Amino acid sequence: MSNNNGVHTDPAALTELSDVASHEHAEVGPDGAVAGYRADRTLGLGVELKRQLKRRRTQLLLGFVALLPFILVIAFEIGSANPNRRSGGFVDLATASAPNFVVLALFVAGGFLLPMIVALFFGDTIASESSWSSLKYLLAMPVPRHRLLRQKAIVSGLLSIAALVLLPLVSLAVGVIWYGAGDAISPTGDSVTFSQSLLAMVLATLYIIIQLAWVAGLALFLSVSTDAPLGAVGGAVIVAIVSQILDQITALEGLRDYLPTHFGYAWIDLISTDVDWTQMVNGILSAVIYGTVFFLLAARRFATKDVTS
Repeated sequence: MSNNNGVHTDPAALTELSDVASHEHAEVGPDGAVAGYRADRTLGLGVELKRQLKRRRTQLLLGFVALLPFILVIAFEIGSANPNRRSGGFVDLATASAPNFVVLALFVAGGFLLPMIVALFFGDTIASESSWSSLKYLLAMPVPRHRLLRQKAIVSGLLSIAALVLLPLVSLAVGVIWYGAGDAISPTGDSVTFSQSLLAMVLATLYIIIQLAWVAGLALFLSVSTDAPLGAVGGAVIVAIVSQILDQITALEGLRDYLPTHFGYAWIDLISTDVDWTQMVNGILSAVIYGTVFFLLAARRFATKDVTS
């Protein structure tokens, strides 16, 4: 059989297809979804994590974080650093021991690199899907919006934590090889044993992870608000830089306490024989408040956003 357009069809095949279709029944569950569909099985964490790890930006960023300690060592080898110095600032004391080298790595990276890492993972996560025009297809699979946002936020958090932990781990290994497992020396002259300094580095890393929660929340909010990944990432980084600049203006006095970056370096108090926890507690409280507000705004914005890309 052929129609007027010259398209040939098989009557037997058409009859068979019609018979099969007549016996198809799309069962519907109590929630109105097709029987067998479970929202909690969509977009698994393992699938999303593997997908993100395969991206070139993730590989390059983690690679650079691992490379940074070696760059610092080369800089000190080329320069005139004295590993036997027992006084001075963080840069002067960096080559005194492995713990001091870790402190320097966290110190130099804390102003720009660490916030940028968190902003990149969280700011790129939703905005990149929009820029690729794949977000609407993910939602049409269907993946519930709240689950999509949650899964992507969790994976972004895992990648951010991996990068933030990788830096001190590699720095410690490099520091032990080049500068030895000696005591940590603070700028005030306090000496902390190697074992105690290891605990201090663990606590410092945990503090940095928590303190940067505000960057994660802001970047995620910007990510669901724009289709441009660079705008989301850059917006969060710019806010961090502006906050650091304002924090240097002493004329603001007590108002600086409300800046999200004001307590960014409070972990330095851990490098002391008598630790003052006040600044770190304030920093954690500030980060949790800012982070919670931004994450809630991101969830609300994404839940009501008209997704067209």
